Amino acid sequence: MASGYRRIARVAKAHGTHGEVVAVSVDGLPAVLKPGARVCVVPPSLRGSRWHVVEDVETSQSGQLVSLSGVEDVGEARELSGKWLLAASADLPDDLAAHDARALIGREVVDARLGSVGVIDDVMYGPANDVWVVRGLRGETLVPVVEEIVGHVDAGNGPIEVCLPVGLVPGDEGGDAR
Repeated sequence: MASGYRRIARVAKAHGTHGEVVAVSVDGLPAVLKPGARVCVVPPSLRGSRWHVVEDVETSQSGQLVSLSGVEDVGEARELSGKWLLAASADLPDDLAAHDARALIGREVVDARLGSVGVIDDVMYGPANDVWVVRGLRGETLVPVVEEIVGHVDAGNGPIEVCLPVGLVPGDEGGDAR
């Protein structure tokens, strides 16, 4: 993963009386906050630290309920509302590239059997898995981002290799379409 820092979540609101906050993922990223992670709050407050360690995380429908070091009460938690949480790129999961819409849009998708399918035009986010909208000469193909179809996605700009099942690409009847 690239060096530097990456915006991973926005603090939506304070929650409870002990300084917990609700954090929601941004830019189509999956929930990546984990206990022990070091995060930076931006813009920083005039007082207090901008750096915190995630002490506890619970995932809910509204986001992740997060306890941060140094945030002890509801007043301190309210001050974080609307701010961004950043993490060092090196501390993020290796498979984040497969879910990063900003990095995926425009990348070519190449099937092991069919060759070039097209380029990723959009990313749809679902509860079970993401789906890439790939547009190419064969039309629109919806590619489920699951391990059986999409293997490793590197953080570069090169083509993404996939193994699509027969019939997923328009006009694919199972023969070699190259």
